[in-house]
Amino acid sequence: MSGNWKMNHDHLTAIRTVQALGFAVSAKDYRVVDVSLHPPFTAIRSVQTVLESDEMPISLGAQDCHFEDKGAFTGEVSAAMLAKLHVKYVIVGHSERRMYFGESNEVVRAKLEAVLRNHMVPIVCVGETLDEREEGATSERLSAQVTAAISGLAEESVSQLVLAYEPIWAIGTGLSASVEDATQACGLIRSLVAELSGEGASRAVRIQYGGSVNPQNTAEMLAAAGIDGVLVGGASLEAASFAAIISAAAGSSDA
Repeated sequence: MSGNWKMNHDHLTAIRTVQALGFAVSAKDYRVVDVSLHPPFTAIRSVQTVLESDEMPISLGAQDCHFEDKGAFTGEVSAAMLAKLHVKYVIVGHSERRMYFGESNEVVRAKLEAVLRNHMVPIVCVGETLDEREEGATSERLSAQVTAAISGLAEESVSQLVLAYEPIWAIGTGLSASVEDATQACGLIRSLVAELSGEGASRAVRIQYGGSVNPQNTAEMLAAAGIDGVLVGGASLEAASFAAIISAAAGSSDA
């Protein structure tokens, strides 16, 4: 389970939210569900301090990084810098980065390589727009994005990845893909991994669903074959709602 806070929560609010999450999630849920939090850059150090001082079983994540480890890139943050803060997961290729900041498949691949190079785990986002979906181009879009991301990577590297299917039309809209649609898309992604990187990588890679996630659709999604987790946006900003999603995921894992 990954909570992407996007451009929300200053460092003080972040501290309070993480502390509240510590009280809201039961220890038994953490035993069966891997959880990561992805605060904005300004709150990463604060969140790291709370997680480590309270020994919370939550992994620290980041929302993005630059593809170079250092250099004259004003305003950017490198994967190397994030690794020094004990970040474990870094989101790359989120649809908002692709859409608002013009990130191409080539840029996403370069960022993925930077994350791996610095011994962290990329969460690689792929997904189609509403127009592409209505034109029947979902498979073509996913194939292009997945191929650009992993083609030529060693099987061992691909096996470490998390791939997040996030239909762009469902992000922040209150709409959610049906279980059938999400299962079909995630199945396609896994088959592409098998084709490009081998059956071992296909079995090992973890695939998330993201798009207006809530406790109700979390349980439905994770009950379906081939969906291993969820990438949560707005519902991760409040401890109570994110805890409910974690609990739903843990219940699904127990079933």
